[in-house]
Amino acid sequence: MTYRAGIIGTGGIAGMGILGMHDEDRIGQEKIRASHAGGYDAAEGIELVAVADVDEEKLARFGEAWEIPADGRYVGHEAMLAAEDLDVVSVCTPSYLHHDHVVDAARSSADPDAIWCEKPIASSVTDAEEMVATCADTDTELVINHSFRFTDKLQRLHDLVHEEDLLGEVHSVATQFRMELLRNSTHLLDTLVYLLDARAESVAGYITGENEAVDSLEAGTRVDDAGGGGFVVMDDGSFVTVDCTVPRADSSMTLQFVGSEGKLYMNNDDGEWRYWRLEDGTHVETPLSGIEGAWTWEEDYTGSFANAAAHVVDLLAGRAENMSSGEEATRSLEIIAAFYLSHYTGGQVSVPLERPLRDVEVTSW
Repeated sequence: MTYRAGIIGTGGIAGMGILGMHDEDRIGQEKIRASHAGGYDAAEGIELVAVADVDEEKLARFGEAWEIPADGRYVGHEAMLAAEDLDVVSVCTPSYLHHDHVVDAARSSADPDAIWCEKPIASSVTDAEEMVATCADTDTELVINHSFRFTDKLQRLHDLVHEEDLLGEVHSVATQFRMELLRNSTHLLDTLVYLLDARAESVAGYITGENEAVDSLEAGTRVDDAGGGGFVVMDDGSFVTVDCTVPRADSSMTLQFVGSEGKLYMNNDDGEWRYWRLEDGTHVETPLSGIEGAWTWEEDYTGSFANAAAHVVDLLAGRAENMSSGEEATRSLEIIAAFYLSHYTGGQVSVPLERPLRDVEVTSW
């Protein structure tokens, strides 16, 4: 059978391109493969049949680019969810709208069995928890598009860490990526919690208040998302530093792990992954078994959308377990929320967040 997919939100990540990631002349003018629509187009057994947006001009442009018939284009997500019978709904709207759109989709007569939602999961931990609970109540798989998880290289690295004791007991992790925290740090933090299978325990944060995306994205909406970082003590005892204060042009996305059995250096912007096994007190550089070359934006990030869409098909067919769940995505969000809380209160913050701290909202795109 062929599964039916719909998309809420027809902006860049839905299929029209993102400034800073794609050629500016292509954005909004043609199909962009590194997108939800691109993933559906590449995956077998699923078809994009409907899209919705409140902006009729964007809706028409997207519909033309991706060849969606006029009767499959809806002004507003409510109209699409009321009219269509869908197996999966993609939520590609700004993060402060994710809660409403996921909850509405899960409870709608469209009755999707899966929702593929963009990262970060939400703007507050409370919203994220309500999204997870609603999807559990409606028997809907909530898949969060932390795209690195959908790459073969990171999945293989996860197996090496957990099945072959690549790092042993992890003591320290240092991470760096461009500003802003919600929009970009969520990638770092999800990679962190995925590889460590750990959750934050104590957080201290710093917020710069700077946000270069307001200008580069020509965002008309005032958002809270800004550069920043801090330190995190994970519940496995590892100590993590996060630096997302650096402008895009100067940044390199790096993660450095130091453990009792070895150390790992990952630089995803410069395409360099290196590993050293600790042997008799000396670090000896060793190839990463089963991984050819390093993770790259051009190959791995672009291909992750087709992999994610194929994973959604496998979920719908009952052939897989959710590998990027809402519960796991909430782990990265609660660290970011704790950074803000720590900055504005001047103290360390414990995780899980207590009420009403879970209600604190940090808006982004």
